[in-house]
Amino acid sequence: MGKSREIKLRMKAVGNIKRITRTMQMIATAKFSAAQGRAVNARPYNEALFGLVNELAAGGGLSHPLLEEGADGARELTLVISSDRGLCGPYNGNIVKTALRVFREEQTARAGDVEVVGKKGLNTFKFNAIPVSAHHVIGDTPRYEDVERLAQRYIERFTSGEVRRVRVIYMKFISAGQQRPEILQLLPLTPPPAKDKGDAEQSSGAGVEYELSPKGPELLAELLPAAIKSLLFQAFNDAVVSEHVARMIAMKAATDNAGKMGKALSREYNRARQAQITTELTEIISGAAALE
Repeated sequence: MGKSREIKLRMKAVGNIKRITRTMQMIATAKFSAAQGRAVNARPYNEALFGLVNELAAGGGLSHPLLEEGADGARELTLVISSDRGLCGPYNGNIVKTALRVFREEQTARAGDVEVVGKKGLNTFKFNAIPVSAHHVIGDTPRYEDVERLAQRYIERFTSGEVRRVRVIYMKFISAGQQRPEILQLLPLTPPPAKDKGDAEQSSGAGVEYELSPKGPELLAELLPAAIKSLLFQAFNDAVVSEHVARMIAMKAATDNAGKMGKALSREYNRARQAQITTELTEIISGAAALE
């Protein structure tokens, strides 16, 4: 009797866990759908913006402080984007592992300024005795105004010579089934090259002559800060959607495992109950036979 009661309590606990994980999976799925739309819809704008920056910087022979290497004596700045909550599988572990590898291979990065988004990354760096100069709170839905202020501060520190390089370590969203840790060099800005000639012509509109107003230097001075802010905002959007899809997958796996455990406990309970009934029947028959 005691064993069957214990199994019954375990079945109830597993059922409660299954309901919780299924609810968390549904919430993560809804958040993932919204975040995916924001991340994917911003990419065409970023590609067009970087295509125009590439044409201005390369075709016109123009230069800008945001495109040039910083002073050798200045510090490096590394921004690590993690999550505030756990239960998202290997998401935070992969990001932190990538950051620790960078700090291990490049002492200048470890000796520089380290800024963190999310409590999980902050706690890991404290455990590994890595000083964190700033901790930012962005939330599940990054606002462009908050990211813009952060990017503007990086631009001002870079142009003043306080930092020589700004890099961002985050989880890049490729598709619902693929995300990978990415090391993005934000400053000095290095726009991604086109994949091939056909892609470059298609994305930048090659073969079409544009009349630019204002002229190249003024336009480049306006576009470069906008490109940096847009690039950082895209990194935050990718990190958020990657977190949601990782949590969705982790909670689905937990729900499936809870279901399998519930079925196994149900079979074990039925066997224990059957053994108990058999024992009781045997005792009744033995008692009746003793009275004869």
